[in-house]
Amino acid sequence: MTTRTQSWMVDDRLWELIAPLIPPQPPPRGPGGRPRIEDRAALEGILFVLHTGCRWRDLPPALGCGSGHTAWRRLRHWQEAGVWEKLHRAVLEELSEQEILDWSRASIDAVSVRAKRGELTGPNPTDRGKPGTKYHLLTDRNGLPLHVLISAANTHDSKLFEPLLETSPAVRGRRGRPGRPRRRPEKLHADKGYDYPRCRRYLHRRGIKVRIARRGIEAKTHLGRHRWVVERTISWVLRFKRLGLRYDRTEATLLPLLMLAVTLINLRRLRQATEL
Repeated sequence: MTTRTQSWMVDDRLWELIAPLIPPQPPPRGPGGRPRIEDRAALEGILFVLHTGCRWRDLPPALGCGSGHTAWRRLRHWQEAGVWEKLHRAVLEELSEQEILDWSRASIDAVSVRAKRGELTGPNPTDRGKPGTKYHLLTDRNGLPLHVLISAANTHDSKLFEPLLETSPAVRGRRGRPGRPRRRPEKLHADKGYDYPRCRRYLHRRGIKVRIARRGIEAKTHLGRHRWVVERTISWVLRFKRLGLRYDRTEATLLPLLMLAVTLINLRRLRQATEL
């Protein structure tokens, strides 16, 4: 195993998971020119930007990751090839194989962050109307992120309720056990922002037990003993400085960074389990 400890370094476990998913390199256009930056080095550049929040153009040459434009271009190219979604699902299936994922209860929540400008931004009603973006998260019982989506800050949480559950990746169970891949929990916990008849009807149609706080009836902290895990996961996501304040203009850049962040959170839990 590698002994490097910097958070942006690509360890052997992460590379083992992502290497088979990366599309093959295009053939060279002709003789001459600069040699292509290795994929592993480009990935380290992406992780450096994600962890430190620096601008792409300020990626230090001393890291050996090429230019910031190279890392940005590789991020976008892999997004188009579906690499980040496949990596997220691969880590979830590894967690499922280790029987770490707990589908008995899930939680859903959202958080708004300030945004400079770009796609999926809107006036944040909780921040004096300043431009913002909202991250929507779905986690399992232990707070492991199952799925993430992005919207403008002025989008109501409940608008992404069904899309978040419908587009969650299907995860295979432990090898050798019968059954189809799973994407929905047995029970869902949510705060009062999701207390709408259409949200409850959707859960009933899908056979998911409903545990949504009722407006004007239950105290806002009543579900805290179960929902705190998703709030903790949100705090983990915001520790990635590139996500705590949005700089990237396009969804095609922001979404893979967010997807990579939740994958790293899951991978950290997987390492803890396998190192015991």
